[in-house]
Amino acid sequence: MSDAVPLTTDRPGKVASVTPPARGRSRRLSDRKLAVAFITPALLLLLAMSVFPLVWALFLSFTDYSATRGGTGTFVWFENYTAVLTSAQVHLRAVTTLIYVVGAVVLQTVLGFTIAYLISRRTHGRGLLTTLFLIPMMLSPVVVGLFWRFMLDAQFGVVNSMLGSLGLDQVEWLTRQRTALFSLIVVDTWQWTPFIMLIALAGLTAVPKYLYEAASIDRASEWFRFRTITLPLVWPLLLIAVLFRAIEAFRLFDLVYILTSGGPGVSTETLSFHVYKVAFLGFNTGTASAYGILMVVIVIVLTQLYLRYLNKLKED
Repeated sequence: MSDAVPLTTDRPGKVASVTPPARGRSRRLSDRKLAVAFITPALLLLLAMSVFPLVWALFLSFTDYSATRGGTGTFVWFENYTAVLTSAQVHLRAVTTLIYVVGAVVLQTVLGFTIAYLISRRTHGRGLLTTLFLIPMMLSPVVVGLFWRFMLDAQFGVVNSMLGSLGLDQVEWLTRQRTALFSLIVVDTWQWTPFIMLIALAGLTAVPKYLYEAASIDRASEWFRFRTITLPLVWPLLLIAVLFRAIEAFRLFDLVYILTSGGPGVSTETLSFHVYKVAFLGFNTGTASAYGILMVVIVIVLTQLYLRYLNKLKED
């Protein structure tokens, strides 16, 4: 005979009713199956749009495939990689890209942090100033490129008109080798300095105020507060912003395409723009795939080294 089921009731004097056991959920989806049902479409879209093109490019990089020829091409193994790594043209584009990345990121970091520091010291109008400075970052790179292309025009540009009104000579900003790359750096700095400013401003706002109060009690100078309190606490966050901007600058394409198309000559032709020319103008799809895979590997390796430095800095 089975044990009696204990009956309990909140009200004395009344017999409690036995609650029947819940029916099985065999006809319902479990939480795990429901989660899989919602996640699967997003995963399939991610595989179709990101993973598959990368795998396909890796496959093509070992072949002599060309978009103008039929078939999948024949395997040449590492010949495409050897051709890219030993090409003098690639070395020249790599130097141009390095100059651009270093110049743009350094200029954006200095200006962005300076603007953020000045805004953080204000008590009134901080939100309005931040919104105004963020406007360039909200614009499309194509719009920014066209906007600055008209402004830097040698004959009808606003910049040369202002220089002429000051009695200065006109400058061919986009058609001379000495000024074309500098113009690209200036345009990119104008658009993406607000990104550095926003992250630096978030770090400056998060600095505890009691540290500044303690420094004021000790009569510490403004430079001492900046060097020992502000900069060390904001530095890790600033390095993360630099990492994002360096990756974006390394794969720059849109501004080059709109402003200079790689010219004059090849003075502003970056690695990404050279990949575009190899793939869609020269139709050397296999070589362009190897080119792109090498760029991905370089970004991954440098990012890992950079993150190790950040982790070490955090531990220290």
